[in-house]
Amino acid sequence: MRAAGVVRVLHLINGEHYAGAERVQDLLAQCLPRCGFEIGFACVKPKRFAELRQSQDTPLYELPMRNRLDPSPAWKIARIVRREKYGLIHSHTVRTALVGGLAARLAGVPMVYHVHSPMSRNTDRPWLNRINSLVERFSLRRATRLIAVSESLKEHMIRQGFDASRISVVHNGVPALYEVPLRGPPCGQWTLGTVSLFRPRKGIEVLLRALALMRRRGLPVRLRAVGEFESVEYEREVHALAADLGLEDLIAWPGFTGDVASELLTMDLFVLPSLFGEGLPMVLLEAMAAGVPVVAADVEGVGEAVRHGQDGVIVPAGDHQAIAQAAADVIEGSYDWSAMRQSSIERQVRFFSDRCMAEGVAEVYRQVLGKELQSI
Repeated sequence: MRAAGVVRVLHLINGEHYAGAERVQDLLAQCLPRCGFEIGFACVKPKRFAELRQSQDTPLYELPMRNRLDPSPAWKIARIVRREKYGLIHSHTVRTALVGGLAARLAGVPMVYHVHSPMSRNTDRPWLNRINSLVERFSLRRATRLIAVSESLKEHMIRQGFDASRISVVHNGVPALYEVPLRGPPCGQWTLGTVSLFRPRKGIEVLLRALALMRRRGLPVRLRAVGEFESVEYEREVHALAADLGLEDLIAWPGFTGDVASELLTMDLFVLPSLFGEGLPMVLLEAMAAGVPVVAADVEGVGEAVRHGQDGVIVPAGDHQAIAQAAADVIEGSYDWSAMRQSSIERQVRFFSDRCMAEGVAEVYRQVLGKELQSI
């Protein structure tokens, strides 16, 4: 704890990507200082985060792990914590929970763990999910408090054997766009959009099959699929499917963007086709902030942000026919596009802003660190 009453918190992250969880970490670094907490980052898989983060003034230490079970960075982290007077370690991944728990013990500080997604169904590789779940369970014996990004994730962690009293729910949040351009529903062609780090659990194949069905029904739609692929091999598979479905002329693939808000403002309907492994998708909240009604698969956290028929349409995960029908219902006027747009904007500002998220995390810090911080 520093003389001015500001507490330093070291966030341990992977750092190889800049996707939803990394957006949470970046936004917390920008917003938590308003709540009395100064943030630093330690990356155990340093790569894209360091370059793409908005919080460039936040200290960042690169401490690469040789493999997912390598504990050696823990001693370096503990030295940084003691030298720089960090009062708390906040881990965000299974890797960082492993080294963070050991570092916290060595440095004599508490550790908080952020649950961004369910480890038991985080990938399409069952063996990897099993390993990650076992490592998570072992590592979190040393965690003082868990922060789940949705009520559904809290329930998942309780089913995994964690005590409910150790788990706080702090919903994800994104910056509000206080000057969303005025517009009405499109006349003529509709631009459907999705934004993702494309990997098998994100369900882009389901969306492509839904798009093919919409084309056969004569709906005036195009798709803008924004983001990069997890691997070159997977990108080839997805593009081959698009070609097989005869969709190449209907899809734009602009790649990664650091300006998601600008991309969302070009879309008329946002589609989240995820299959599993979510917590509370950041891009869903960003679509709400931009006033883009959504069609979203019913995965973890979605129903806590989107009210069916009010802010968007929720459909069963993995059902391309349901996605196609929901999009058709919006386009053909069965749902009030303008009303959903306005409701989404207002709901995001009130419940899912970056400030709300930071205040919730700060309250967990205060509870963990003790009564002397209640005045911060």
